[in-house]
Amino acid sequence: MPALTDEQITSQVTQLVKDCEDFRDQSSADRVKAMEYYDGVMADVPADANRSKVVSRDVRAAIKKVLPSLIRTILGNDKVVEYEPVNQGDEAGAEQATDYINYVVFPESNGYDAVQDAAHDALKLRNGVIRWWYDKKRIVEVSRHTGLDEAALIQLVAADEIDVLEKDEYVEAVEAPEGVVPTKFYNVKIRKTSVRGCTRLAAVPLEEFLIHPDAMSIEDSLCTGIKMKMRRSDLVAMGYDRAVIDELPASTRDNDKDTEESARRRDVANSEDQADKAAQEVDYYELYVRIDADDDGIAELRRMVFAGGTAEKNLLENEEWDETPFADLITERRPHQREGNSITDDMAEIQRIKTVLLRQTLDNLYWQNNLQPIVQEGTIENPEAVLNPKFGQPIRVGQGTDVRAAVGYTSVPLVADKSFAMLGYLDQEATDRTGISDASSGMAPDALQNMTAKASAMIEAAGIGQTELMVRTFAQGLKRVFQGLLKLTIKHQDQPRTVRLRGQWATFDPRHWNAAMDATVNTGLGAGTRERDMMMVQMVQQLQEKLLASLGPVNNPYVSPDNLYNSIAKTVEAAGLKSPDLYFTKPDPEQLQKRLAADAAKPDPEMQKVQAQAQADVQKAQLQAETDRMKLEAQTRVDMAKIEAETEIKRYQIDQEIELKRQQALAQAFVGQRVPQAQIGGQPG
Repeated sequence: MPALTDEQITSQVTQLVKDCEDFRDQSSADRVKAMEYYDGVMADVPADANRSKVVSRDVRAAIKKVLPSLIRTILGNDKVVEYEPVNQGDEAGAEQATDYINYVVFPESNGYDAVQDAAHDALKLRNGVIRWWYDKKRIVEVSRHTGLDEAALIQLVAADEIDVLEKDEYVEAVEAPEGVVPTKFYNVKIRKTSVRGCTRLAAVPLEEFLIHPDAMSIEDSLCTGIKMKMRRSDLVAMGYDRAVIDELPASTRDNDKDTEESARRRDVANSEDQADKAAQEVDYYELYVRIDADDDGIAELRRMVFAGGTAEKNLLENEEWDETPFADLITERRPHQREGNSITDDMAEIQRIKTVLLRQTLDNLYWQNNLQPIVQEGTIENPEAVLNPKFGQPIRVGQGTDVRAAVGYTSVPLVADKSFAMLGYLDQEATDRTGISDASSGMAPDALQNMTAKASAMIEAAGIGQTELMVRTFAQGLKRVFQGLLKLTIKHQDQPRTVRLRGQWATFDPRHWNAAMDATVNTGLGAGTRERDMMMVQMVQQLQEKLLASLGPVNNPYVSPDNLYNSIAKTVEAAGLKSPDLYFTKPDPEQLQKRLAADAAKPDPEMQKVQAQAQADVQKAQLQAETDRMKLEAQTRVDMAKIEAETEIKRYQIDQEIELKRQQALAQAFVGQRVPQAQIGGQPG
């Protein structure tokens, strides 16, 4: 079969749009009621005449408790999203994309307001929707310039987009080196026409959002888009043919949509009062439809733009597209449903009951303070003094009338105090239903009353746990937003751009990035008090410091310098300061490697101490050994001298003994010789 014609396509799209609008209108009443409850307008609980009209604002109070923590956790630091490489070689592109999207594209796209508005819608109306697009418009600017000389005038009107509307010239005498010279000057009025484009993010009002009733998510919806009112001049500025736009019918009233828009804005102007045709509003449809236009058996995604209706004659654009630029954001999932659960769903009944109780309580107190007078007819001469009493005004009674019988007051029992216990029970019921307490807003529970630290921690953890779940659920939807924002940037930025980042000029060229990179929304810190966040980060830092001290920074298997910088950055964020880069500088990888290599080449101070101590011990041992050797040598010399002396004495003694014995022997020998001679000499002759 041949491809479908525009008439056949628009016929199918018209039916899809009707299904989407019927589905939108079915839930319109719930959204109107939610907005009225938030604003304190409770049409389903009318106040009696001459009775209290007070309204309990529980829905608003619960949302205002949890919204600051949710927004602080998501948007509390500059790096909202981090892109992660999916292919080898994407590392540098992922780091550049993270810096460029966080610091340049996201703020320029009005992203902070879009995320906050979507979070508010999700908490109040079940779903928040964010769309992203490239806003390309023709801008017309008119300006006047006076006192231009010939060169300045030529330079001003040289551009192609400049049209001179008025030009006046005059001559003045101007002093020059050659004397006074008459010179022409010009006063001109010019019109500058330029085309500007930038990425945009915006939260979509739910009365303008269209999605098919069978869809479980935006990705599988047969038809997704917006229907809104736009002025004819805005459509012409977007580049559409003025002749075509002028022929479009003006916007018609949609009762359900107008009711919801009125509840949201409360100051909607009537388009019928706009006399200027350029300011007239027309119905604008931007639709992303899955339809088999080429009859190949597979439904392709197409972007179709209509104005003034969805007929073939109203079709402005029809082309194949790569993605549906919408993201559904919720804070509490309903399994197997696209819509989430809102705080209004949990709190509406409690707000209704508390409103009735508060009115009854105040009415009872009013009766106590303004009792009805009981007056005996004809006994009071000035009845106005009883009916409209004034301070010091007398009440005149007739002569002989008993004053106590003439004027009395009704007896109204005081039952207002019985309501207080019920109101307290309902507050606890609200906490049980939503999980939102004072701790959810970042207030420590022991800030208002005395309790043990353990009980305080348990209550704080319970309140923070619900908020953390909301944050992570909401961040999961934001992931699609940042993936779409990256694709949009890569698609439309066709040349490098130089911006000032962290006090330095940096050039980004998104054309070389991978558009399929994964995105992670930062929810690292808890959603509780800042003190709790600071304590958690400090605990991590202490562990890092211990590991660095024990294992050193070089080749540490547990902690790297980047890990330590991340902890420092989280400390700054937990303290409520905007950007860690203002206080700490992230280490450059190349410089860091050089520093680590230089440190590795340097001797270890501890090792130097050990070596010095060992050397000192060796020197001490050598000195002691030398001292001992000298002592030993001295002692040896003394001992040798002593031994020699003793030996000499002994030798002398031996010599003396030998001499003595020799002399004794000689003496004995001499005596022996003399005895015989004596005997011989005594014989007679």
